[in-house]
Amino acid sequence: MANSTEAQKPPNPKKNKNKGVTLDTFYGTKIQNTEEIEDDAQENAPKPSKGNGNSPQTHEEFESEMTKKMEAFWEEKWEIMQKKFTHLQYQFDQSEKENQALKARIRQLEDNDRVKEQELIKQSQNTKKLEENIKYLTNKVTDLENRGRRDNLRIIGLPEKPEINTKLDIVIQDIIKENCPEILEQGGNTATDRAHRTPSTLNPQKTTPRNVIAKFQSSQTKEKILQEAIKRQFRYKGMPIRVTQDLASSTLNDCKAWNMIFRKARELGLQPRISYPGKLTIYFQGKVWAFNKIEDFQLFAKKRPELCGKFDTEKQRARKT
Repeated sequence: MANSTEAQKPPNPKKNKNKGVTLDTFYGTKIQNTEEIEDDAQENAPKPSKGNGNSPQTHEEFESEMTKKMEAFWEEKWEIMQKKFTHLQYQFDQSEKENQALKARIRQLEDNDRVKEQELIKQSQNTKKLEENIKYLTNKVTDLENRGRRDNLRIIGLPEKPEINTKLDIVIQDIIKENCPEILEQGGNTATDRAHRTPSTLNPQKTTPRNVIAKFQSSQTKEKILQEAIKRQFRYKGMPIRVTQDLASSTLNDCKAWNMIFRKARELGLQPRISYPGKLTIYFQGKVWAFNKIEDFQLFAKKRPELCGKFDTEKQRARKT
C-alpha cells in the first residue's frame, strides 16, 4: 500500500539509563551527564520516514539549536562561577587585610610589652634603691634617737601613786641613796634635768605601772648607776624595781628578741650581756663572742656540740604555748 504505517519503534536501550545521574560542577552546581544530553538530542531529533528519508537541512538546524542551548547553559554557569570567584576573591582580600592588621597589632603589643618590661626593671631597681635608702635612714634615725637618750635611765616597776608621780625627782634621789650610796659619797652629780612617766596618759586597763624616764645631767653618773643596776636588784622602799638603759622602741624590740636566748645563756653560765644597739655578747671557751643578729648566734650554736639544740627559739615557744 502507498500509505504505509510506521513500523513499531524498537525500544531504545539508552532510555533505561537512570535519568538522575549527574556530574558535580564547581561550587555544587549540577549539570546533566553528557551522554544523557546526546541521548536527548537523538530522541528529539526528527525521525526519518519510510517514504522520503531524513532531511539533511532539518538535522543541521537541530544540531545548531542544541549547540546554542549548550553554549547558553555554559555561559550561565560561567557567569555564576565568575561571581562566586569574585566574591571569594573579595573575602580573601578582606581576610588578608585583617591578617595584616592583626600582625601589626601583635607587633605593637610586643613592642609595648618590651617597653613595659624595661620600665618594670627600672622601677624594680629604683624600688630597691629606695628600700636601701629607707633602711639606711631608719637606722640613722634610730642611732640618733639612741644617742639623744644616752643620758637617760628607764625605771620599771615604780608604783603608780600620786605622791610618787608629783615628786619623781626626789624619788630618783631616794633610789640612788638606797641602792648605790657610794656614788653620792664620791661626790657624783646625781641631779636630773627632768623625769616623767611614759606614756603620758594612764591606761586604766593596764595593771602594771608606767615606766619612768629620767634624764641625768651627768652621763658618767648615769653609767655608774646602770652598772650597779646590772650587778644587783634595785629596790625602792623594799619594793623590787628595774633600772635599764633608755633606748628607742625599735632597739628595745631588738633587745626583747634576745630574751629567750639571754635567759638560756645565763642558765648555761655563758655570762650573757645585751649591749647597744641590741647586740648580744657571751663568754664561751675563754673568749668573748658578740652577735648582732639572732640568726648569727643560732648558726654559731649549731656548730658547737655543747650548745647545739639548746637555743631553738621556735621549739621553746611551742613548749610554752
